[in-house]
Amino acid sequence: MNAPRMSLLALALSTAIPALAQEAPAKDRSQLETVVITAERRAENIKDVPNAVSKISGDKLDVLASGGQDLRFLSGRVPSLNIESSFGRAFPRFYLRGYGNTDFRLNASQPVSVIVDDVIQENPILKGFPIFDTAAVEVVAGPQGTLFGRNTPAGVVKFDSVKPSQKQDGYASVTVGNYGTLNLEGAANLPLSGDWAARISAQSQRRGDWAENTAPGAATPKTEGYRDSAVRAQVLYEPHKQFSALLNVHARDLNGSPRLFRANAIKRGSNDLADGFDAEKAAFNGVNDQTLKQTGGSLRLKWSVPGLNIYAISGYEHVKPLSRGDIDGGMPGAPGIPFQSETGSGMNGHRQLTQEVRLESNTAGPLSWQAGVYLFDEKYTIDNITYNTTTHADVDHIYSAQTNKAGAVFGSVNYAVSDELKLRAGLRYTKDKKDLSTTHAGTGLFNTSTGTSASTNDGKWSGDVSATYKLDADTNLYARYANGFRASSMQNASAFAGQSQASPETVNSYEVGFKSELLKRTLRLSGSLFSYTVKDLQLTAVGGSVNATRLLNAKKATGTGAEINLEALITPDLMVTFGGSLNNTKLKDAGLGVPPGGSLKVNGAFPTVQDPIVGNNAMVDGNSLPNAPKWTYNLTARWSIPLASGDEVYVYTDWAYRSKVNFFLYEATEFTGKSLTEGGVRVGYLWGNGKYEAAGFVRNVTNQIRVTGAIDFNNLTGFINEPRTYGVQFKAMF
Repeated sequence: MNAPRMSLLALALSTAIPALAQEAPAKDRSQLETVVITAERRAENIKDVPNAVSKISGDKLDVLASGGQDLRFLSGRVPSLNIESSFGRAFPRFYLRGYGNTDFRLNASQPVSVIVDDVIQENPILKGFPIFDTAAVEVVAGPQGTLFGRNTPAGVVKFDSVKPSQKQDGYASVTVGNYGTLNLEGAANLPLSGDWAARISAQSQRRGDWAENTAPGAATPKTEGYRDSAVRAQVLYEPHKQFSALLNVHARDLNGSPRLFRANAIKRGSNDLADGFDAEKAAFNGVNDQTLKQTGGSLRLKWSVPGLNIYAISGYEHVKPLSRGDIDGGMPGAPGIPFQSETGSGMNGHRQLTQEVRLESNTAGPLSWQAGVYLFDEKYTIDNITYNTTTHADVDHIYSAQTNKAGAVFGSVNYAVSDELKLRAGLRYTKDKKDLSTTHAGTGLFNTSTGTSASTNDGKWSGDVSATYKLDADTNLYARYANGFRASSMQNASAFAGQSQASPETVNSYEVGFKSELLKRTLRLSGSLFSYTVKDLQLTAVGGSVNATRLLNAKKATGTGAEINLEALITPDLMVTFGGSLNNTKLKDAGLGVPPGGSLKVNGAFPTVQDPIVGNNAMVDGNSLPNAPKWTYNLTARWSIPLASGDEVYVYTDWAYRSKVNFFLYEATEFTGKSLTEGGVRVGYLWGNGKYEAAGFVRNVTNQIRVTGAIDFNNLTGFINEPRTYGVQFKAMF
């Protein structure tokens, strides 16, 4: 670990340690804590919000993050949420209710929006910023286009950092684990006085290269390790209750490995791992390397005047990634590898600017409202690189410059018809414009058959209407209709594929549900039924016989399902949570076909396609959406054992299950991911009135290894989930 990374942690931890003598507040163990969320841009009790919202915070968030995994640890931890990546820690892809996007290009558009501290993170590389010193993660399912800008037809995943205050509190944490894992994390409010408050937070995660490359003279002898550091500094100025200004500055530095693509990892004719598969070994002749540097900041201003709150939120983000890998996954002459491929994707000159001005009523009475203006401006250049597979020198570059300017006006009204019935409605108009141009520098192929530049210009209204009915003091019923919009997408020309474009997609969503707090608030139960239809769904066809990636539209896709969330305080010392979802998704386009990887038919290493074949295409009508499990479940349990000394021993376990998934648009036996169950166990000891904690943990405790993604252009190449990890952690709170 280098000196700059250590200094980030040292600054946070040095402010923390002197204050450890302070007392931690005692928790009320007789009932569940009230859950307050901001899914509607206001602080509200989760029971009163007419939408399917899940919140992860506190002990649960700490336990899930304890192994050092990136934010994919959230996958399956709330109903209908799936997160996967073919880039590793740098490029998470989010799916809600089966609705997402498998596109791995650096300008990919996703229908699930990620918002960090009120600023949208549009580019997929921005979405992977580490989770640390986080107050809560909220997952809001269904279209959210009224109050949250930029491509939210599937929903929103919202991260809120702990904010500065005048309290001298914080924490320091050290974790040591197998595979050379070392995680350092800390945060503290700095000792300022008067109208000022500041907080600094930092994290450094390190894991050694645990997968050995058995290829003789390999350019990358070992892989799968990383060094990932991030820091966040916040300053709050609040001279009086009528004005506040919050400045947020953050940075990330990642140096590690992309996903390890493993040639012939899947057994022909099944979706089992190949005979003799060893998760800690692979044989490939290319270079695996990944770097990412990200900086950003935001300024959140709030004015309160009689009857009105005014918010102005300005955001800036910059990211420079490079991910390079041996994407054929193997060695020359290996079965099913007719040609070698070593490529990289980077981004230069990225810059995202956002500005929102929002007005919010703050008067008493049955009517409340919000209205605002949102502006978005992004530009960058993508560098797609091809390397010589013998010398590993770069030999070909395809540069794609893209700009995206968008603007929106929006408004939302809440009205309490009576104490029992409350109505909400919102409307938004979005204008979105993109420009793309591509140039070539090198000796490789460049397909210009469909041009080298393109532009889009879209405008669309979206909105929602909902009602909440108070059935009794403990239970609310709700119903919601919402529609959403995702602007056109473009992909540059490449070596084998011409430039492609997908037109805008729209979604109509219907949802009914209930939310209850029962048994003197020791049981919280909620459930929902939903149905949505996406018109002109944007899809990505990848791989096939020529390793091409192209955008296309399906006429329609549908999703129906149900979700349930339960929290139960069975005794003051035993807390159990459960979440589950059923998602039925289906493509509906009788004429839609895509070329499967089976068109190569080399050395018998091609997939067993289950769809009808017409010409060179597999017809995908009726297939489920990619990476959309039908069933997901999650379970946690925390058992506390109070000691006579006032200290506490606890046992915490968490489990997540998802059923099988299709990796691609077409169905193939080999490219159907098996069901996956991952669990964790943590045993800890708390002392000093909860100020100090020592714990041991195991993640993926059963060491279940599954293929979680594949490449279909060359051979039966796959990548896997993380193996079992374990370690110990010490944490001091103050």
